[in-house]
Amino acid sequence: MPVVTHEQIIDALRPVEDPELRRSIVDLGMVRDVRIGDDGVVGVLIALTVAGCPLRNEIQNRVGGAVTQVAGVTGFTLDFTVMTDQEREELRAKLGGGHSHAPAQGGHGHAEGKAVPFNEPGNKTRPLLISSGKGGVGKSSVTVNLAVALASQGYSVGIVDADIYGYSVPRMLGTDRDPVVIDDMLIPPENHGVRCISIGYFVPEGQAIIWRGPMLHKALEQFLADVFWDEPDFLLIDMPPGTGDIALSLSQYLPRAEVYVVTTPQPAAQKVAALSAAMAAKVNLPVKGIIENMSWFTGDDGTQYEIFGSGGGQALADDLGVPLLGKLPLVPELREGGDNGNPITVAHPESEVAQAFQAIARRIATELKSKKIFSAALKVN
Repeated sequence: MPVVTHEQIIDALRPVEDPELRRSIVDLGMVRDVRIGDDGVVGVLIALTVAGCPLRNEIQNRVGGAVTQVAGVTGFTLDFTVMTDQEREELRAKLGGGHSHAPAQGGHGHAEGKAVPFNEPGNKTRPLLISSGKGGVGKSSVTVNLAVALASQGYSVGIVDADIYGYSVPRMLGTDRDPVVIDDMLIPPENHGVRCISIGYFVPEGQAIIWRGPMLHKALEQFLADVFWDEPDFLLIDMPPGTGDIALSLSQYLPRAEVYVVTTPQPAAQKVAALSAAMAAKVNLPVKGIIENMSWFTGDDGTQYEIFGSGGGQALADDLGVPLLGKLPLVPELREGGDNGNPITVAHPESEVAQAFQAIARRIATELKSKKIFSAALKVN
């Protein structure tokens, strides 16, 4: 029987990633001890980031699967310990989480002075502000399904639920697990390949949020600066209706953001949606495209009924000189997916509306990619 060495076990564990931090458990210093018995039984000690780690079983499965593949291993045992406060602080620094308390560059950010990582030169993340101007047009459903579509195309994706008063993304995405806190750094829960942060994780169910502007600013700052996003390809921000404090704050926190406006076909919705575009222009954020939701309903007889009228999305796109990225039909499955946490892009990927989301995602990812070049040598004064 082959003799198992310590180096073989470490090499086998190196590709194993912590499911939340997406880094090698060896590189993160989570592998604390490896014991190899004469009978080929291997014992491993893993240091979890926090007590009661919600993904402990997943870590156990990954470690066990890697170790038992090594030739000569006849058995496997796994024990857990928990990192100390000092070790968590060092881990946060290793992950780059310590930057959030550095002075903000170029005046962007809250008065407390936290820097938003998405503004750093060389950062690859594209922030997408999904806006509507008014409520009731399905903006959150569009945000969630667009995020899932991007993730299914191989991109790393996060969502910030910036609709503080009317948060709904956690339920729509099916992320019922609370964020993990590592030395004041939040690790966002993930589902369907999409990470998400929302005020909904921090308030009791059914409790209303009654905050003035400064509290809203602080919450948004923490969502952007204190969450370990790990530089995703796309960060979608589910905007609240209107053009108030949150919209203004986000334009300051994310000066490189792109705006995508969701509207329904009816003229009343289109006129209000235009206000979101007007605000974007005032704060120098580009509107990159229009998404029309609830464009038609197909009856049992195959007839398409334009319940909310027609033409509003195209009219808004023409007025702004931007493309109409897609038209989404009104289907019960879209609503059902939002209620049960199984978005239609996952539950019915072959459906007409899911395919429309995929097409919109591809256009955003390829055709509408910014041609601006941000260099580390450039400074904002």
